[in-house]
Amino acid sequence: VQLQASGGGLVQAGGSLRLSCAASGRTLSTYYMGWFRLAPGKEREFVARISSGGAYTYYADSVKGRFTISRENAKNTVYLQMNSLKPEDTAVYYCAADPTGTTTYTYWGQGTLVTVSS
Repeated sequence: VQLQASGGGLVQAGGSLRLSCAASGRTLSTYYMGWFRLAPGKEREFVARISSGGAYTYYADSVKGRFTISRENAKNTVYLQMNSLKPEDTAVYYCAADPTGTTTYTYWGQGTLVTVSS
């Protein structure tokens, strides 16, 4: 499975961005999917997770109420809608696939940079 994240960029605080994660190689419809981020000088942080069918979502407390994870299995794509962005959201965002539903992410995308200016 190859994952391609896109949609990052530079945005002012309070703005919005939507990240996309497109998969190739096989269908993602049976995989849990997640978004993570890595900020300079920090450890990788869990951001959001969605079940294979999309019925269940989970969020880090730091993004709850501002970010929304969703998926379109017909397009083999997962999204992360980010609203009310803060400078502390600045990071490289990665999507990842969990084939077994056990929070073991086997496949990772290459990352997309989100920069939030104050």
